[in-house]
Amino acid sequence: MEKNRQTLSEAETELLKEGLKRSYKERFQMATRLYKIQQTMNKASIVNKPLSANNLM
Repeated sequence: MEKNRQTLSEAETELLKEGLKRSYKERFQMATRLYKIQQTMNKASIVNKPLSANNLM
């Protein structure tokens, strides 16, 4: 269990180091993409339409 926690913290540290290597422009573009995806998902709705014979043709 302790090894998993250590590995997780090492992985998190590696991700943070990787993120710091990116330029402000790259960070902004990534944040913009994620924001647009979030907005799309918030507006999305799932509608279930029953299957009918007219839809098969």
